[in-house]
Amino acid sequence: MNLRYTVSNLMKVKAERTKQSPQPRLGFWIALVLLAVTTASASAQSCQTSSDLDDTTRSVITAAGRRYFDMAAKGDSASLRQNAIASLASDFSSIEATVKDHQPDLAGAQAALKSVFLLQAEGSATLPHAEFYCGVFGKSGQTANSAVFYLDNLAPGKYGVVIFDATSSKGRTSLSLILQQMGTDWKLGGLYIKSTQVAGHDSDWFIARARDYKAKGQSHNSWFFYLEARSLVSPLPFMSTAATDRLYDESQSTQPSDVPTNGKTADLAATAATYRLTAIFPEAVGNDLDLIVKYQAVDASNTNQAYQTNVAVMKALVLKYPEVRDAFVGVVARAVDPGGRDYGTLLAMKDIK
Repeated sequence: MNLRYTVSNLMKVKAERTKQSPQPRLGFWIALVLLAVTTASASAQSCQTSSDLDDTTRSVITAAGRRYFDMAAKGDSASLRQNAIASLASDFSSIEATVKDHQPDLAGAQAALKSVFLLQAEGSATLPHAEFYCGVFGKSGQTANSAVFYLDNLAPGKYGVVIFDATSSKGRTSLSLILQQMGTDWKLGGLYIKSTQVAGHDSDWFIARARDYKAKGQSHNSWFFYLEARSLVSPLPFMSTAATDRLYDESQSTQPSDVPTNGKTADLAATAATYRLTAIFPEAVGNDLDLIVKYQAVDASNTNQAYQTNVAVMKALVLKYPEVRDAFVGVVARAVDPGGRDYGTLLAMKDIK
């Protein structure tokens, strides 16, 4: 199944850290590449990598990316907002929060340009499902410099994707910029900042732990750690690469049937009720690695009731998956109601009895 990342109006990518669903494994590459070419011809979706671009276009997109990188590194959210597309500028709080949160990582950072892509969606109507195949693909799938972008509800236009590796005294951080061409300008359409480590560990560490848990027969822990590894190796949640595809393939044998994935919910039976889970994934809370579980609630604004339900969900979760006690420091349960309100509770693993 394809990983989709919904965007509203233009390409409004909010800088929120989300966990990736399994990346699509684009098998049967010869047939799929032919299909992609046919689809691109019909819907006029195309992608150019840095090496495909002419010098002028590459320079203009890269210069805009560096300018916005410098603003983010300085914590200059006001200038970023002034240079954003209208739909993003009207709701800029998540960008401001992300820039502020990552100031310690970006202060004094040296930016190294990693990748530049130009995505072009032609036509007059919004594309419900857009897929951009970038670079050269081999008989086994993606290659070192290829990428695939999956986007929903994308308006016609030209979009630049500029990805930087930022190195500072705090370590390495990935900063990705989504740009949209507006006249002769390249406006900010999205900003994504993420550390290349979680709780002090990089993707290689999570891959090694996932393999260890797999060898022990702990498929749930293995699956959760593969999720984190894939999140760390991809700078954007709507982008797949050769690295994410390889991890997707490797993780399939550990995918449990009783956890929510690919937009499907899973039921969790507790003493007094059965709860519908919408997501389970690892998350760093400070220096600790915790397990996040989200579930459907009737009304998250009733915080007393939500707290009691959160505790019940955590107890039922650990009872059902006892192996998680060995892998995580704590559990965070988040009740999410139909209005989008949520209420979270954190308990240390030792306190869940």
